[in-house]
Order: sequence, then structure tokens, then C-alpha cells
Amino acid sequence: MRPNAQGKRRRSTEGAQGTNTGHENAEGMACVGVRLTDGMDSPAFFGINVPAGFHVVWETALNPKESEMNATARIQKIQSCTGVVVGVDIAESVFQVCEADTNWRRRGSHRLSRTQFERWFDNRDVALVIMEACGTAHHWARWLQRRGIDVELLPPHYVRAYVKRNKTDAADAAALLEAARCADIQAVRIKTVEQQALQALHRTRSMWMGWRTATINAMRGACREAGLQVSKGAKAGLSQMGKLIADEQSAIPALLRGTMKSMLEEVRQLEDRIEGIEKELTAVVRHSEPCKLLQSVPGVGLLTTTAMAAATGGDVTHFKDSRGFACWFGITPKEHSSGLRRKLGRISKQGDTYLRMLLVHGARSVLRAAAAAQAQGKPLDALKRWALQVQARTCHNKAACALANKLARICYACLRDKKPYQAKLA
Repeated sequence: MRPNAQGKRRRSTEGAQGTNTGHENAEGMACVGVRLTDGMDSPAFFGINVPAGFHVVWETALNPKESEMNATARIQKIQSCTGVVVGVDIAESVFQVCEADTNWRRRGSHRLSRTQFERWFDNRDVALVIMEACGTAHHWARWLQRRGIDVELLPPHYVRAYVKRNKTDAADAAALLEAARCADIQAVRIKTVEQQALQALHRTRSMWMGWRTATINAMRGACREAGLQVSKGAKAGLSQMGKLIADEQSAIPALLRGTMKSMLEEVRQLEDRIEGIEKELTAVVRHSEPCKLLQSVPGVGLLTTTAMAAATGGDVTHFKDSRGFACWFGITPKEHSSGLRRKLGRISKQGDTYLRMLLVHGARSVLRAAAAAQAQGKPLDALKRWALQVQARTCHNKAACALANKLARICYACLRDKKPYQAKLA
């Protein structure tokens, strides 16, 4: 209950149905969970300022999620290990190994080279290896699994809290053993060679795109210093600069003309390489069912589908729900709450930066298409209509982030249910 404008207490039941959950606070008033029907925020409780226009619904307790059961099974598996448990801190050429017995008592620490590390497991009964999900960790995890050893990869920023005193390789390896027993830390799924190869294609394309942009900007700067104005846009600008470089009578200095010609050729080569990677990604989509499902979602194209398939492997069952999936991209609100006061701020910007960028750009394209369709009087589906409503009451950038959040949840539903997106169900 909350006081209204006249100071009287009223129930927030307008447009709502259901029963309360039976909780009571210190004053004896009923405290029930409420859910915002737009699906963009986590459940709130009485005493929280719910934005006007949101319908309040009564919510009962939820059943345990699959991810919670998976976490419990993981801890039970760890605690039931019958062999040696090993924490491994990975470096480029040095491996710090910390051993523990079946009762999780540390019994030794070793600093090994790469060759020694590969031989170290030959004569030992190792049941579980725990590593940070860092560079080369997925390779070593697959290598250990082929030897019949269970492997757990833990997020490095969660393991850091278990490091005691000074930060050393030995302390990091010991911290892995402590962090592995925490049920709240969810292990990182081990990626296949194909997933990592697909991610490497995306990183290479991003690197070449940045290189191309930097080269074009350098050429623009040289032209401006010579008093030449270059048109906006990469395509128009390159065409114009190509003509200026070929023209011997232009204001470009003769000393610089040869270098700029080489830069122009380099940009053309980069564009050909980028086009080659996009062709390879297109071939991947034709043979990938998860990619075909994701391409049915508005604003999700070639890059987003292949990047999301590479990051998840097409399986999202290890996420608690769609909000947890959106949190993975950092497009959910950052929360700073205490007691009965709840404050949601900007998006957290945590998680996969590249995928978040792709989702936000996809949301911008959906907003632009929705605005164009509305201006032409064409019918809008529920998703585009909702996006334009958010844009009308906030601003374009906030609406893009909100729509990216919803697109991530739709992608989660498509991968979970193995069904393509249908606009009429939005």
C-alpha cells in the first residue's frame, strides 16, 4: 500500500488481477510482488515508485529455474569428487597448479612450464580442474576433457574476491579452489573450436573495419590541410579523394600523392577482405539452425546472428531467464537499491560489448523502419508500436536501448523454444 495525493492509503489494483503472496512487513501491511507488464524490469515491491502507465499485476512465487538446479548439481558434483582437485592459473608460458584432496585441503602448489604441465596429469588421478575463463582456457579445457578430466571455467572477476593478501600466481590458483565451492558463481560454458573460430572471424572483421576507418580519416585530414573539402560518407568520400589523387592539377602536394594512392589501395584491399569474411559468415548461416531462427527477429541480421551463435553455441538453457540473458549483454538497468527504496539507473554496460553494440544498432534500424512505416500510414506490429511509444515519452537513445533489451529477450525465446519469431505474438 502507498499513500495517495490526499494522504489516504489505497491498493494498487487498477487493471490488475490475482491474489497477494501473503507477506507482511513490520507494520502488518501486506507486501506483495508486482511485475511491470512491459517485461523490461525485475519484479518490484510495494514502497517503490512504479512509473505511471504501467499496469500492476499480482505475482506468486516462481518455481526453481533450470539454472538454479544446474548450479546445485554443479556443487554436488564438485563436493563428490573422489580424486584430486586442481586449481590452475594460466599464463603464456607458466602454469601455477594448486592441489587439493577430496576434503578440499590444499596439499601442494607447483609452478610448471608448458611441457611440464602437459606431462603433469599423466601419473595423477585428477578428478576436476578449475581455471579462469581467460585466454587459452577453452583450449586447455578441451584438452583436459579429452583425457577424461572434468573442467570448470569460472569468471575471473568473481574469482578475484577470493584472492588473499598479495596478488600472485599461487594466490590466484588457491583462490580458484575457494571460488569453485560457491554456488552463486555460475561456470562459463566451454566453447568448441568452431565457436572460437567464428568469434575470431568477427574480431578480425572489426579490426579491419577500424583500420579502414582510420585510414579514411587520415586521408580526409591530408586533403583538408591542402584546402580541399571532402564529402561526408565513406563511399562518396573515397570516390572524391580517388579523383583528387588521380588529378595531377589538384592541390594535393606531389610529395604526398604517392602515399595517398597507396592508402587508397589499402582501403580497397580492406574492403575486399571484409567482404570475404561476410561471405564466410553467410555460408555459416545457411548451415546453422540457431542462426536461421535468430534471423527471423527484427533488427537481427548477419553479424548479430553469427556473433550470438558463436557466443552461446545456440543453447541458452544455462541462463535463468530472458532477463538474465539480457543482463549478459549489459543492456538492463543498473540497480542501486536499499530497503524499500529502489533505484534503477542507466544500463549496466557489462558483459559482451560487441554483441551489445550490434543489438543497439539493430534496434536503431527497427526504430527508423517503424518511423518510416508510420509516416507512410502502413500498419505496425506490436513491437514497432511499442518502440515508437517509448521513443515518444523518452528519447531516441533510451528507446534504442530499451528495444535492444527486448530484442535480446526475443532472441532468447527463439533459441529456447526452437521457434522463429512471429510478429503477431510480440
